[in-house]
Amino acid sequence: MSPLTLAAAALGGALLDRLLGEPRRFHPLVGFGRLADAAERMLRAGAPGHALGNRLRGLLAWALVVLPAVMVARLVCTLAPVAGVFDALLLWFALGGRALAEHGHAIAAPLAAGDLAAARAAVGQIVSRDTAQLDAEGVAKAGVESVLENGNDAVFGALFWFCIAGGAGALLFRLANTLDAMWGYRDARRLYFGWAAARIDDVLNFIPARLTALTYALLGRSADAFACWRTQAAAWGSPNAGPVMAAGAGALGVRLGGAAVYHGALEKRPPLGTGDVPGAAHILRAVALVERGQWLWLALFGLAAAGAAHA
Repeated sequence: MSPLTLAAAALGGALLDRLLGEPRRFHPLVGFGRLADAAERMLRAGAPGHALGNRLRGLLAWALVVLPAVMVARLVCTLAPVAGVFDALLLWFALGGRALAEHGHAIAAPLAAGDLAAARAAVGQIVSRDTAQLDAEGVAKAGVESVLENGNDAVFGALFWFCIAGGAGALLFRLANTLDAMWGYRDARRLYFGWAAARIDDVLNFIPARLTALTYALLGRSADAFACWRTQAAAWGSPNAGPVMAAGAGALGVRLGGAAVYHGALEKRPPLGTGDVPGAAHILRAVALVERGQWLWLALFGLAAAGAAHA
């Protein structure tokens, strides 16, 4: 496929996501999730089980549920009658930009109106922390953090792997990210079995996360973003979320991080960002930052493809 065709497919996939969002019914990830659950039930031995044995079992399960789908997608994307069209459809499947924006607005609107209960319920749909006792600042902080982090997972990571390997690359990233969300928690059940899913997601996200951080920095308060990235990212628990969250917080001029309750246990997280206490407006600004970044990436991809075509 030519660079221009791939760039056109990228634009097409992004426009489909913008116009249609994620499927409301019969979402392919529902079936994929059931397949992943079945693979875990069949292969995981104990909770957590043997350290090496369950790690190898988790790696085998990952390969069984991801690689066949990616290989079929790669084959279909090479067929001339549908080349480009199927790539665009796979990118639409992999992107979650519209859904992310909808979630952000669903939190910000009741929060701005003073309906804390509704804001808590909305943010509870997209974060894993306990939200029942969050005050307005806590809800806003959770909302901004989720939008920034998922900007990488739902938008920029998929675009990066699409640029590298077309629709099959975007599919690989989306499925790997989904398995990390399902198996990557370090609880008794998945401590060893989910090791491979978490590490593979770390590898696939290493470059996209840093490009996401760079995007946030360039489109926001650049000096603060680069300073926060340099001084705060390493202290964050995740090697990829750290740069994304620190640069994003600095770009928005907002203070994030700090203590949060996960599954009934208080977790003391390092501070991120600088400037204002988060509020509803910062959630909307985070959504806008991700959206501007997406169109910047598509523009750069198109320019690079045009340059390659005329070289």
